[in-house]
Amino acid sequence: MIICLETATNLCSVALCDNARVISMRESKESKSHASQLTVFIGEILREQGIKAGDLEAVAVSKGPGSYTGLRIGVSVAKGIAYGASIPLIGIETTLAMFWGMAGSQPFSAVSDSNLLFCPMLDARRMEVYYAIYDPFGNKIKNISSEIINEDSFIDIPESHKIIFFGDGALKCKEVVQRKNALFDVDYQISASHMRKPVFQAFNDRRFEDIAYFEPLYLKDFITSLPRKNILGK
Repeated sequence: MIICLETATNLCSVALCDNARVISMRESKESKSHASQLTVFIGEILREQGIKAGDLEAVAVSKGPGSYTGLRIGVSVAKGIAYGASIPLIGIETTLAMFWGMAGSQPFSAVSDSNLLFCPMLDARRMEVYYAIYDPFGNKIKNISSEIINEDSFIDIPESHKIIFFGDGALKCKEVVQRKNALFDVDYQISASHMRKPVFQAFNDRRFEDIAYFEPLYLKDFITSLPRKNILGK
């Protein structure tokens, strides 16, 4: 069994999986709840199944892109579990997990149309998004990038290809993307359960992270903001 942690967005999600199914899951949509709820969810799931961290085959974490703070918390907790329990650490790109979450759902689970492409999008503020593009088999045909979306975006992809845009970055792009065969699923919800298939692929291939040096995939620097009012009155 492998425990999967998803903290790349506002959602805090933990799923315990084996190669065939999701065994147990905890999720919260409460904003900024990762620090307070992530370890609680992990503890609840382990106690529910009567196991300890050392009984796990590995711990997996969504490694980004996504929320700077969320990724830091998720990766820090995952590294702590891996080090303390002496189990492997697996990092999964957030967009890849999103692809499997969408491609494994109806009506796309039976799709074999090579002209259908999947574009998971994560909100990166204003009109900027993190995204990648995958074919129906999970092969990446455009690497993850951080871009400001405009009407000329995706013009390099022939309009004979249908593209489904989904994730919390898709809604704000719906009125901007001007191309034929553009489909939008603005209700898609990211989840740690979507990591199951790529996690076990990585586990079987022994693609593990170096616990000491593993860092999230941020794509851009963290930017702090100055307070509008000086609390000292100066």
